[in-house]
Amino acid sequence: MKELLFLLADVWMIYAGFSCGWKFIRRYGNYLLGLEWIVVGTSGSNFLLWSLLGGDESSPLYWLAYFFDAFSRSVGVTLILMLGLLRVTNRYHPSRTTDIGVFVLATAAGLYLQQFHHEFHAGPATFYLVVGLLTAVFAFWFAMRLWWAGERREAIAMALATAAGLAIVIVYDFFPIPGDDEYRTTFYTLALATWGTQMFVTYHAYRALHAHNVFMGIEPPLNRRADARA
Repeated sequence: MKELLFLLADVWMIYAGFSCGWKFIRRYGNYLLGLEWIVVGTSGSNFLLWSLLGGDESSPLYWLAYFFDAFSRSVGVTLILMLGLLRVTNRYHPSRTTDIGVFVLATAAGLYLQQFHHEFHAGPATFYLVVGLLTAVFAFWFAMRLWWAGERREAIAMALATAAGLAIVIVYDFFPIPGDDEYRTTFYTLALATWGTQMFVTYHAYRALHAHNVFMGIEPPLNRRADARA
């Protein structure tokens, strides 16, 4: 049962990453959020395949799993997330150079930080915690923007998802779950389910705030076909 819940949580994250990531790109032209969501979906797919093949630590999939993890925890769902959400809060449209630059930075961070996955290292763990806390503060502010815009349901969902994500950030390196197995199956089940939910909720929160901006005349409407799909 524990393994089944883990697989279901991973499939949920994969679905949320690919489906919402494609919608960010197709409907809103937001490549920062869209590509990062797809990266997370790819990470989940790699993790799922590695698990189904027996979890061999000598497999290239094992290295990829920790590269994707470091990629997103360091820059992807921190800096890239914040820059992407600024589009509907502050009408910030980064240049193509910025888009490429932050993904290059995330790749470099992933390549460097993945080497520390074998055991606890205070420096990288503290770094992940700090950037996670800063991102959570930003996400709570984003939830407040939704509330002020009258999007109460999305604001509450965003706040709850952010709180759950913050709990995962804190537990990840510093507070192992008592009784968990050597593969941290319980923790990763909770983490994957939470990350999938955060991506799903964030997409719908973005959609709601974009619709509010269109209604207020702050942003131009989507074309009719995109509006029907949104």
